[in-house]
Amino acid sequence: TDNHLMLIDLRNKNITGKKAQETLDQACITLNKNAVPFDDKSPFVTSGIRVGVAAVTTRGMKENDMQTVVDLVDKVLMNLENEKTVGSVKNEVKEWMKAFPLYPELG
Repeated sequence: TDNHLMLIDLRNKNITGKKAQETLDQACITLNKNAVPFDDKSPFVTSGIRVGVAAVTTRGMKENDMQTVVDLVDKVLMNLENEKTVGSVKNEVKEWMKAFPLYPELG
């Protein structure tokens, strides 16, 4: 994109932004539910999610790391009701983040 934000419309997946945000949070992936153009859901539920990359670039990730981020988000969104998969992604995220410490100088 031309900036650090991307809005993803989940209506074609029949997933609400609220459910996506809550489940991705369980997998240690943080993003926000967000209304999309012509949204038919309330602002408390929404039909989309907003993804920003400021947090991942602050940790030192580069363009090639974004494919992994996308793959992990997709794995959760395609398995929202599968606690085992969500837990597996959580473990994968936690292990991967060891390579990108939030405070490397304290490491």
